[in-house]
Amino acid sequence: MDLHLLFDNLTNPALLFFFLGIIAVQLKSDLEIPPNSSKFISLYLLFSIGFKGGQELAHSDLNMEIIWSLLFGIFLAVAVPIYTYFILRRKFNVANAGAIAASYGSVSAVTFVTAISFLEIEQITFGGHMVAVMALMEAPSIIIGLLLISIYDKTNIKLSMGKVTKHALTNGSVLLILGSLVIGFLASEQQAQGIAPFTTDIFKGFLAVFLLDMGITSGKELSAFIKKGWFALIFALVIPIINGCIVAVVSSTFTDSEGNRLLFAILAASASYIAVPAAMRIAVPKANPSLYLPMALAITFPFNITLGMPLYLCIIQACNLF
Repeated sequence: MDLHLLFDNLTNPALLFFFLGIIAVQLKSDLEIPPNSSKFISLYLLFSIGFKGGQELAHSDLNMEIIWSLLFGIFLAVAVPIYTYFILRRKFNVANAGAIAASYGSVSAVTFVTAISFLEIEQITFGGHMVAVMALMEAPSIIIGLLLISIYDKTNIKLSMGKVTKHALTNGSVLLILGSLVIGFLASEQQAQGIAPFTTDIFKGFLAVFLLDMGITSGKELSAFIKKGWFALIFALVIPIINGCIVAVVSSTFTDSEGNRLLFAILAASASYIAVPAAMRIAVPKANPSLYLPMALAITFPFNITLGMPLYLCIIQACNLF
């Protein structure tokens, strides 16, 4: 791994604020971000990245690379929960295996946003259509996870698939980022410049505060989760590495962009800790959130934003040499 990339990432102020949040928890500090403020910042980040993605997309021609990218994203959202489900069934019941598989088939918008910040630091360009890819990967994995539970649950519990599908598609995060993408696409360059101070100039500052909040939340989840056993911990580390490394290589078949390939690797390696838990809480209440939530938030998320991004980028750059 390129130590320069690793050092640049680990000394990124936003990431250091994440570590500060974890340290604050370990020191039993009363440091916290008010829930309403945290929600506003998360909405702002989704709005900003969606709007900027729409602007980038407006200046791009619809070509086969974009079409293949969208199809590949949907394929990942279907394939990952299927194969991980059967691995998870070795240790977990049907409900927990399905919920965890759905989490790892879905994506983390915050990880995606952090990866974009990383690319900007390294001055690596990426396509605006990648925002659409991220948004499209949320719902399919939830649906696949629920289908697997329906098929293999011997208690024959009937899930309201229509209700959950609607929830997945109208989830606030998905709706906001898709809506912002469309608005950014429709806005002229002059109109976009009018709100550029809000969508661009303060973005990294808000990201730093949000990662501080994520650090506090992760720190609270980590100690309790480790007591649950080694299988979940190993899964939460190994599966993202496998997914991210494979996709970092395979994505070269339809895009030459290092930035797009890194974002694909991050999307494949990340796990949802917002959309999927919300859906599973409605559809599968007997699935244990103290398993799938800490796995995604306290283990996979910190790994991806610290070591994962430089690792996947090094693989991509190494592949380009051959």
